[in-house]
Amino acid sequence: MAYDWLKGIEDHYDIVVIGSGLGGLTGANVLAKCGHKVLLLEHHYQLGGLATWFTRKGGHIFDISLHGFPIGMIKSIRKYWSQDIADSIIQLKGVRFINPQFSIDTTFDREDFTRQLVEKFQVPAETVERFFTDLRAMNFYDNNTETTGQMFARYFPGRDDVQRLLMEPIAYANGSSLDDPAITFGIVFSNFMSKGVYTFQGGSDVLIKKMGAELKANGVEVRKHVVVEKILTEERDGRKHVTGVIANGRTIRCHVVLSNSNIKNTVLRLAGEDNFSPEFVAQTKAVRVNTSSCQVYLGIRKGETLPHIGDLVFTSAEPKFSSEKLVDLHTTSRTFSMYYPDTRPGSDRYTVVVSINAKYEDWNNLTPEHYATEKLRLIEESITALEKYIPDVRAKIEWKEAATPRTIERYTRHWAGTSFGTKFEGLKVSMDLPAQLPGLYHAGSVGIIMSGWLGTINYGVIVANQIDKALAARKRAAAAVA
Repeated sequence: MAYDWLKGIEDHYDIVVIGSGLGGLTGANVLAKCGHKVLLLEHHYQLGGLATWFTRKGGHIFDISLHGFPIGMIKSIRKYWSQDIADSIIQLKGVRFINPQFSIDTTFDREDFTRQLVEKFQVPAETVERFFTDLRAMNFYDNNTETTGQMFARYFPGRDDVQRLLMEPIAYANGSSLDDPAITFGIVFSNFMSKGVYTFQGGSDVLIKKMGAELKANGVEVRKHVVVEKILTEERDGRKHVTGVIANGRTIRCHVVLSNSNIKNTVLRLAGEDNFSPEFVAQTKAVRVNTSSCQVYLGIRKGETLPHIGDLVFTSAEPKFSSEKLVDLHTTSRTFSMYYPDTRPGSDRYTVVVSINAKYEDWNNLTPEHYATEKLRLIEESITALEKYIPDVRAKIEWKEAATPRTIERYTRHWAGTSFGTKFEGLKVSMDLPAQLPGLYHAGSVGIIMSGWLGTINYGVIVANQIDKALAARKRAAAAVA
């Protein structure tokens, strides 16, 4: 007899949260602290979405992908989670770029990047200052149609080396390309440039376990292994309204659904096209999902050590930066996330996570045999590339495996296995959702500027505040009628 993963839950909640990415987790936590009764449902056996981890025999623990975020994460975590979690956020000071055009080491903050651009790349100081100042002034409401490529051409004409230095890490961070709006680069880059790149010391396993404990302490009902099959609606006063969900075959009633699923999945699959206007459905279908990624996980044998070659090492054999080459099936561009013992205090283990940008369709169309062969190629090419910096690393590797866009699709249910949500137009669809179907809200990676840990957490807070106001208005209306 199958285990009942919904055993003991109530028939009605104020809010049902679908998915436990950082947007869903944070939204649930904020709403619970506001006094609402919250049920969080996650189909996987782990919380965290793309901010999670897995273990393998031999004592290996792997964060599932490259994790880096701006200093603003400290404030957001402290305000919406706890000081204890915020205290574990540390700066990554060893960021390296190694490619045919240049090789540099940087702390990846504005001061050092300015020095690098002026001294090493010979860009006039006033140009660099103007570039950074203009980036900081960018905002969502300007409706600026300039692309990132066009912006680079204005500031640094003919300088594809500078373009590579500026673009490569952001492309790894959120999947953006030179053809995307300049704002999608500007906001993310300027956030990182304020004080550098940060990560969570202790690993995703410690982070998510602490978040889980915080959710429980604040009264959130959390259930894993639960698949939400449908968002339920009914018509009132000539309009459709959310009334609940069907999950693991069971009906759960609620006033509000907060979906942390992909926006296209939320509208087209979970809610269904018949709950929206034809125009809104067309807008949703037109939203482009962002690219995906591959990872290679390398576990170092217990007792072995690795030299410190940097925390993040951006490498490529491509002669010049190209958005298309970056996601090519046979790209040579990869980032090594180096996990030293101090990454997980108390551990003496080393691991390496290799991140490679990719396109879902390249991997989804492979036969099972070809798919297995390509995964082995990824592993071999990644080890060979790492040997350039750690010549004896191969003999120290005890565990090796690869993940692809199909892996991401399987474990996160992201539309087309995207690692970075949607392109810019997805943000408007996400924000307009409750006006289209009262009671349905969305938080997640939409519009690139919301991608990454910090953006997703902050968007979860924004939407949670909207839900809190809507529920308060609902209670006032009910009291007036009574």
